[in-house]
Amino acid sequence: MKLLPGICLFFLLLAGGCTWVKPTDAGMLVSVSTFEQVAACGKLGKVTVNVLDSIGFIPRSERKMAEELQTMAKNSAAEMNGDTIVAVSKVTDGEQAFNVYRCGK
Repeated sequence: MKLLPGICLFFLLLAGGCTWVKPTDAGMLVSVSTFEQVAACGKLGKVTVNVLDSIGFIPRSERKMAEELQTMAKNSAAEMNGDTIVAVSKVTDGEQAFNVYRCGK
Protein backbone atom coordinates (compact mmCIF):
# COMPACT_ATOMS: atom_id res chain seq x y z
CA MET A 1 0.00 0.00 0.00
CA LYS A 2 3.01 2.30 0.32
CA LEU A 3 3.19 2.41 -3.48
CA LEU A 4 -0.32 3.83 -3.90
CA PRO A 5 0.61 7.53 -3.37
CA GLY A 6 3.54 7.16 -5.78
CA ILE A 7 1.37 5.49 -8.41
CA CYS A 8 -1.28 8.21 -8.08
CA LEU A 9 1.37 10.92 -8.44
CA PHE A 10 2.79 9.18 -11.53
CA PHE A 11 -0.61 9.14 -13.23
CA LEU A 12 -1.28 12.77 -12.31
CA LEU A 13 2.03 13.81 -13.85
CA LEU A 14 1.34 11.70 -16.92
CA ALA A 15 -2.12 13.26 -17.34
CA GLY A 16 -0.58 16.74 -17.00
CA GLY A 17 1.33 16.18 -20.23
CA CYS A 18 -1.63 14.90 -22.22
CA THR A 19 -3.54 16.91 -24.77
CA TRP A 20 -7.26 16.71 -24.12
CA VAL A 21 -8.47 19.01 -26.90
CA LYS A 22 -8.68 17.61 -30.40
CA PRO A 23 -9.01 19.72 -33.56
CA THR A 24 -12.13 19.34 -35.67
CA ASP A 25 -11.79 18.88 -39.43
CA ALA A 26 -12.98 22.46 -39.97
CA GLY A 27 -10.80 23.76 -37.13
CA MET A 28 -7.69 22.36 -38.82
CA LEU A 29 -8.32 24.75 -41.73
CA VAL A 30 -8.26 27.87 -39.54
CA SER A 31 -5.04 29.92 -39.62
CA VAL A 32 -3.32 31.75 -36.78
CA SER A 33 -2.24 35.26 -37.78
CA THR A 34 -1.18 38.66 -36.48
CA PHE A 35 -3.16 41.90 -36.51
CA GLU A 36 -1.09 43.15 -39.45
CA GLN A 37 -1.98 40.08 -41.50
CA VAL A 38 -5.74 40.47 -40.98
CA ALA A 39 -5.98 44.18 -41.84
CA ALA A 40 -8.03 43.44 -44.97
CA CYS A 41 -10.19 40.73 -43.37
CA GLY A 42 -13.65 40.99 -41.86
CA LYS A 43 -13.86 40.56 -38.09
CA LEU A 44 -16.59 38.12 -37.09
CA GLY A 45 -16.25 38.36 -33.34
CA LYS A 46 -14.27 37.27 -30.34
CA VAL A 47 -13.98 33.97 -28.50
CA THR A 48 -12.63 33.33 -25.03
CA VAL A 49 -11.57 29.76 -24.39
CA ASN A 50 -10.33 28.06 -21.26
CA VAL A 51 -8.74 24.84 -20.08
CA LEU A 52 -7.67 23.49 -16.71
CA ASP A 53 -4.48 25.18 -15.55
CA SER A 54 -3.71 22.41 -13.07
CA ILE A 55 -4.60 18.81 -12.41
CA GLY A 56 -5.12 18.49 -8.72
CA PHE A 57 -2.26 20.42 -7.17
CA ILE A 58 0.06 19.96 -10.16
CA PRO A 59 0.27 22.94 -12.56
CA ARG A 60 -0.01 22.13 -16.27
CA SER A 61 2.61 23.02 -18.84
CA GLU A 62 2.18 26.54 -20.26
CA ARG A 63 3.03 25.20 -23.72
CA LYS A 64 0.38 22.47 -23.55
CA MET A 65 -2.24 24.91 -22.30
CA ALA A 66 -1.40 27.37 -25.10
CA GLU A 67 -1.67 24.59 -27.71
CA GLU A 68 -5.04 23.47 -26.38
CA LEU A 69 -6.38 27.02 -26.17
CA GLN A 70 -5.34 27.69 -29.75
CA THR A 71 -6.99 24.45 -30.90
CA MET A 72 -10.21 25.35 -29.08
CA ALA A 73 -10.14 28.85 -30.60
CA LYS A 74 -9.64 27.41 -34.09
CA ASN A 75 -12.55 25.00 -33.58
CA SER A 76 -14.74 27.86 -32.35
CA ALA A 77 -13.71 30.08 -35.26
CA ALA A 78 -14.69 27.36 -37.72
CA GLU A 79 -18.14 27.16 -36.09
CA MET A 80 -18.47 30.93 -36.71
CA ASN A 81 -17.44 30.45 -40.38
CA GLY A 82 -14.13 32.14 -39.64
CA ASP A 83 -10.88 31.10 -41.22
CA THR A 84 -8.34 33.05 -39.13
CA ILE A 85 -7.73 33.80 -35.47
CA VAL A 86 -5.53 36.35 -33.70
CA ALA A 87 -4.70 36.09 -29.99
CA VAL A 88 -5.78 39.25 -28.16
CA SER A 89 -4.61 38.24 -24.68
CA LYS A 90 -1.98 36.18 -22.95
CA VAL A 91 -2.78 32.87 -21.29
CA THR A 92 -3.97 33.68 -17.77
CA ASP A 93 -5.21 30.99 -15.39
CA GLY A 94 -5.88 28.68 -18.34
CA GLU A 95 -7.87 31.29 -20.31
CA GLN A 96 -7.15 33.22 -23.52
CA ALA A 97 -9.14 35.45 -25.89
CA PHE A 98 -8.95 35.45 -29.69
CA ASN A 99 -10.50 37.60 -32.42
CA VAL A 100 -12.08 35.62 -35.25
CA TYR A 101 -11.79 36.81 -38.87
CA ARG A 102 -13.00 35.80 -42.31
CA CYS A 103 -10.22 36.43 -44.80
CA GLY A 104 -11.65 34.40 -47.66
CA LYS A 105 -8.72 32.02 -48.05
